[in-house]
Order: sequence, then structure tokens, then C-alpha cells
Amino acid sequence: MSAGRRGLTSAVVIGSLCLSAAPALADTEISGGAKTLSPGGQASGGVDSKGNLFAAAGAVVFDRSRNRGGESAGPVTSASGGWVPPACYYAPKYTPAQMQTYKESIWGLESTGYQWDADQRDTYVNGHPYKDFNKAKSGKGYWWDAYVTPGREGDPAASRCTKDTFWVDKGATPPADAPEAITPQMLAQLAYAEMRVPSTKVDLAPAGTTKVNLPTWAWLDTAKFKPVSVTASVPLLNVTATTTAEPVSLRIDPGTADAQTYPASGVCEITGDRIGEAYAKGKAGQTPPCGLRYLRSSGTGSYRLQATLTWRIHWTGTGIPAPRNLPDGTFGAGQDVVVQEIQSINR
Repeated sequence: MSAGRRGLTSAVVIGSLCLSAAPALADTEISGGAKTLSPGGQASGGVDSKGNLFAAAGAVVFDRSRNRGGESAGPVTSASGGWVPPACYYAPKYTPAQMQTYKESIWGLESTGYQWDADQRDTYVNGHPYKDFNKAKSGKGYWWDAYVTPGREGDPAASRCTKDTFWVDKGATPPADAPEAITPQMLAQLAYAEMRVPSTKVDLAPAGTTKVNLPTWAWLDTAKFKPVSVTASVPLLNVTATTTAEPVSLRIDPGTADAQTYPASGVCEITGDRIGEAYAKGKAGQTPPCGLRYLRSSGTGSYRLQATLTWRIHWTGTGIPAPRNLPDGTFGAGQDVVVQEIQSINR
């Protein structure tokens, strides 16, 4: 284990970034003072002066004010084969003074061994390569360290950020051997994981109970499915990215192979401002533009219809004014449908 990563296992860590949504911070402070928490960052949140919801996780601040809330809302899942946002990243964590407090608190425990402590002092105090925690550069840069994305602590990918704590001057490019250093694109990917979209329970006609071989109409109230977005930023770096999701299609899975869907693919595209078409009197003999037809009774039970909405996701950010695509996301919900035989009496 490297010296810097051994430091990540210490029980006491001083001076992490738990930022508010306000971008203005003193050059000599990170987070307005020392805090005790794990180096991977800690989630916190609140409402800023404009009433916008925000949450801080490590060095990154999330503005969720354009997200969807409620118990039925949930995160989108990448439609492209297991793609996930980064599990760890490098970003500013300490000022020189905070770095000194953090390191000396570890050395004071005398639990990491004489040689390791000596090597650390040589690196950060004795000028090989840093002198006195870089105090001569106070206000001109920050010590960067690894953060683990909340919820990904047990992910093997989170162990990729093994570089020791390093210094970056304000406005300078992080070193080439730190490819996980935070960028607008990485912020966009982190914002992807923070988006919440509404549940996709569809309206059906007949509702709840239908008949064998009877076309069942399906549609969505598109007013519930407006675009959502989350903005992620690192205020200390004045870097930001906004990720936006827009609904594009609905996939219907009847919950049984004994059914047909309309269209045959089971995918209902958004047309104008609607998905599918609401049933109205006089349409009984028509084929629904979006719907299904069950071919067998559900007996004493029901079929579990699954409706999954696909969201097209793109982002813009610092230095990236034109939208760039991220993998489409999906989110769905199930609902029970009872299918009965049509009863007839022969005389």
C-alpha cells in the first residue's frame, strides 16, 4: 500500500470539502473550517439562499432543484450494458494549513510505524518534493486527494485512485498520472447518478381488468414526464456540468408470452407531446397505437405488466457549450393486470 493510501485508513481526517452551494470561498479555507469525517467525503445538503436544493458529496456539490421527487421517483439505469459513473475521483481536499493538521494528527497516533511517518515527513515537510506542506503557496492552490463516490465504497473500481495526496496550483492542469482528476465530463457522469425521474405507471383501458383477445389501450400523461436535470460543480475550481434527461419512448412488457403488443416491438415512441393515445368512446374496434392484447386468462391471479420509460441523456458544462451525449437511461414500474375469459352462453 502506498504512503498516501495508508493515510486514507486513518481514523481521524481533518479538513474535508463539505461545500455549500455558494461558489465564493476564502483561499485559506476549505469548507469553512476543520471537520472530522472519512477522507472519501460525506454527503450533506440543504437549501441555498435562492431556495434551490443542493447536496455535497466530497468536493462535489449537486443542485437537485430540477430533479423529480416523491416516493415513486427513482434513478435511471444505463441502457448500455452496465455503464456506471466513476467510482472515485481526485479533487481539492486541503489547504496547506489543513494538510498539516491532517498529517500531523496521523503521525501523532504513532500507529503507522516510524518508517512510514518518516517517509511522509520527507515528502510533505522536508522538500522531497514539498516543503512545509507548501505553506509558501497558501491561497495559490490546493492539496488534492481521492474521493469515493457515495454508494460505491465497496466497488473494486473505487480502489483505482491510489495516488498519494498531491498539490495543484490554481488554474493548473492536474498531473498526467492522475487520470481520475475531476473534469466537467466526470461531473456530468456523477450528476447522471443523482437524477431522479418519475415512475412509469401507465393508464390502461380497460383499467385493472381486461378480457382475453380484447385490445387494451395504454398511454402516459406526458405532463408528468418533463425533462429533469442535475448540476454538479466543484466551486473551488469554478467547474460545473449539467446533465439533462428527456423521455423518448415507452416499452411495454405484458408479463407473459401469451400476449401481443402494439406496436409489435412493444416500444411506443413519443409523438409530439404524448405517448400512446387515451381511449375514447367509439374506438373499441380500432387498434391502439400503444397497447397490448392478452391471449390467455390470468386465472385466479394477474399478470405483472412492466412499463419502462427510456430517457435520452446529455450534458453541457464548463468549456462544453454544445450538448454531448451520455448513455440512455431507463426507469420502470410494474402493475397488475387481471385478464378474464369472455363468458358466453349457448342456448
